[in-house]
Amino acid sequence: MAPKWGGDKINELDIQGVGMTSQRTRDRLIDRLQEKGIVNPDVLRVMRLVPRHLFVDEAMASRSYEDASFPIGHGQTISQPFIVARMTELILESESLDNVLEVGTGSGYQAAVLGGLVKNLHTVEVISELHRSARDLLYKLGYRNIRTHLGDGSWGWEEAAPYDAIMVTAAPDEIPSALIQQLKIGGRMIIPVGAQNSEQKLQVVTRNNETNYSVENHESVIFVPLVGG
Repeated sequence: MAPKWGGDKINELDIQGVGMTSQRTRDRLIDRLQEKGIVNPDVLRVMRLVPRHLFVDEAMASRSYEDASFPIGHGQTISQPFIVARMTELILESESLDNVLEVGTGSGYQAAVLGGLVKNLHTVEVISELHRSARDLLYKLGYRNIRTHLGDGSWGWEEAAPYDAIMVTAAPDEIPSALIQQLKIGGRMIIPVGAQNSEQKLQVVTRNNETNYSVENHESVIFVPLVGG
């Protein structure tokens, strides 16, 4: 569901950007993502539209369309666009995306990308300041299919379970069992797993039945730890 750009207090010029935040700069980022192997046209389309410069600190706005991660305060980061695109490609391989959970809202950028591709998105953030700012920005941008929640994402968000798919945007040492239990049978979870000072792997976890799940390893990644609260 695409948002209605230009919600409360954000005008079209701010969304479109100028100079290093302009559409031309965004298009160059999309070219780089394609060069790195991102091929899903829906992912590329949505990432071309989402104004990443509004999800970073104002001082970093001129660099917002670099393929890099940036700090957003509280020891957290906004993910590198390639990783956002890669995880989104993987989640789009799910059979259904009517009800999706994101663990780790952060700045709200990944939620904005997902919000343009899934029917309903629930996103959970444990840090109250990040939850509040992401909630307000997503609403002002016109998203009405994203519901933000304040809580410990390692326990998921049981009230809206089961989910067709779950995306986790911070790395636990091991796969949280609560998240597996909130997947539908056949549902998929995209999650980076591993301690901060050791190798982390991007994994796709598929819930096969009530008691069994399978894990498929993908590329090595670097994520901040999944914070409990």
